[in-house]
Amino acid sequence: MAKYDREEVLKFHEGGKVGVKLLKPLATGDDLCLAYTPGVAHAVKEIAARPDAKFEYTAKRNLVAVVSDGTAILGLGDLGATASIPVMEGKAVLFKAFADVDAWPVPLDHCRMGGENTGKTDPKRVIEAVKMIAPQYGGINLEDIAAPACFEIEDTLDRELDIPVFHDDQWGTAVITTAGVMNYAFLKGKAMADLKVVVNGAGAAGTRIADMLKAAGVKDLTMFNSKGVLTPATEGLSKYTKAHARADVDPRLTRTEALVGADVFVGVSKANVLSGEDVMGMSEFPAIFAMANPDPEIRPEVVAEALKGERYVMVTGRSDYPNQINNVLCFPFLFRGALDCRASTINTAMKVAAANALAMLAREPVPEAVQALYPNEKLEFGDGYIIPKPFDPRLREMVPAAVAAAARATGVARA
Repeated sequence: MAKYDREEVLKFHEGGKVGVKLLKPLATGDDLCLAYTPGVAHAVKEIAARPDAKFEYTAKRNLVAVVSDGTAILGLGDLGATASIPVMEGKAVLFKAFADVDAWPVPLDHCRMGGENTGKTDPKRVIEAVKMIAPQYGGINLEDIAAPACFEIEDTLDRELDIPVFHDDQWGTAVITTAGVMNYAFLKGKAMADLKVVVNGAGAAGTRIADMLKAAGVKDLTMFNSKGVLTPATEGLSKYTKAHARADVDPRLTRTEALVGADVFVGVSKANVLSGEDVMGMSEFPAIFAMANPDPEIRPEVVAEALKGERYVMVTGRSDYPNQINNVLCFPFLFRGALDCRASTINTAMKVAAANALAMLAREPVPEAVQALYPNEKLEFGDGYIIPKPFDPRLREMVPAAVAAAARATGVARA
């Protein structure tokens, strides 16, 4: 049987991947009276009199809604809310398995009009729907919502709700990429402010990676989209992407030219847009973050051949190469920290704290039990290991603690 072939995967998904586990017993008549009528009335009255009691007497304090309209499912595109459910269930599984956060899929079929999928996200309808279901949840994880609507949806919900709202496709990759760049800078002996960075791909992930890298100290960052280098004259930019347009570069600047002397290439675009000659023109000891899936902007084998005998850092989004950028390193633990301190938002300081915690953990000796899970890799801090592995149990302690500390330091924690 081929690994992960269609029949095997479909068999795994039969019946779904999530369900309800009761947190209190229901085995006697007394249990029934406590759980429902007449006893439940006391909890209702307490919350009505003291709204913050909702965190004490409901599941809200540890429950996240995983919301999608199915307009940007993985690398599959716009397949609709119903088709997104296996991914949203998968996200819920990861929340629970890695950080003991209860999560539930909330697919929003707002794109259908008269039975036909319009293929476009209506930000206002998504915003209103999420606001209506928000009372039950302690956080909202937005997922697989197409750009540019995803920016407006997240910003508006974050502003209007008093619980954390986080779009993983925007920020998850950005947080982990920032952790990787932090460790690359450490290995190179260079400050973040002194790095020269080129970002290829100006969608949701690329825009937020640029935001995060700048928040972490990067000053020299040049971004490209499918039309070329971003300048104030580039047409069709959102207000979010315009923040990374550079007025001090020639609009005719090519990606190859921009990479000359660059320390870091970050790709969140499409396969095979980078050549061996491109990476050869980068600085001594470069870092190539080629994260397009399933095929990266340049294959590690091509980089190895081009930089034969030289030192470099290679990062992809694939599990079959070292230094994988996998969002499961971020969202469960970021939400764990936010829920633990009852944060009202997930702000930039909390995201940078998560990135820094990930970076610092990678520098620690790896427990034997974790190394045993990856027999073909040497998990020792260095060029081939700058990002922790998802099954490292220390993530559960280090990242949430750092996130909660940042929330308290910035005044958004309520516990």
